[in-house]
Amino acid sequence: MIKSATMTAFFAVTSVFVSMAVIAGSGHDDAHWSYTGSNGPEHWADMSKEFKLCGNGKEQSPININGAKTENLPTIQFDYKPGSLEIINNGHTILVKRAKGNSITVGGEQYELLQFHFHTPGENTVDGKVFPMGIHLVHKNAKGKIMVLGVFTKIGAKNTVLDKAWNHMPQQSAEKKKVASVSINAVDLLPTDHSYYRFKGSITIPPCSEGVEWIVLKTPIEVSDEQIKQFSKVIGVNARPVQPMYSRTLYMM
Repeated sequence: MIKSATMTAFFAVTSVFVSMAVIAGSGHDDAHWSYTGSNGPEHWADMSKEFKLCGNGKEQSPININGAKTENLPTIQFDYKPGSLEIINNGHTILVKRAKGNSITVGGEQYELLQFHFHTPGENTVDGKVFPMGIHLVHKNAKGKIMVLGVFTKIGAKNTVLDKAWNHMPQQSAEKKKVASVSINAVDLLPTDHSYYRFKGSITIPPCSEGVEWIVLKTPIEVSDEQIKQFSKVIGVNARPVQPMYSRTLYMM
């Protein structure tokens, strides 16, 4: 367990004022932001006063992971369970909602899994390396604090979750499907090695709210090239560029 005063402060609970519609995946803001062109990431901060952190925030995500400080970080206890498929195309990503009863526990604090979604290419990088797809599993604890678990990918075998989900991928924005006959488990998105990086950050879409705890697993999982192409055909490129670290400290196991 972590003993230093520095790490105690680092993991102190902070408030995250994020619309639950954004976090839970049930909707987005009214401003028509995108990943390219005049409404792309470099313009988000100018599109709405609610988006100002996208331009002047000091703890923005994603980041380039480099120069991490080794610490005795707590292990992650996963309690993910099988459940029926509820999949949404929200116009910016493909998102899979999860029912209550899925959670992780980190340092004695439990976080409920709300949803997971995908980015191509992956948003966080390591020493400048870009991954073909990134997976973000979004969690919330009883105090409302958000924790995002990031998973890198590499090209290889088909992934079980993607194989089931992509068969029912909504093709149009705002389209959603509930498929009771299809059972998925978020544990199938995890590598066997759960060592990780940890840092303070933000959500990676407008309003770019900060105070989010990020855990990024070091080891990529395999997904097939076909699965990434299938996603990209529907969503296209949906990755925010990496953001400055400023005075943040990056930790790793």
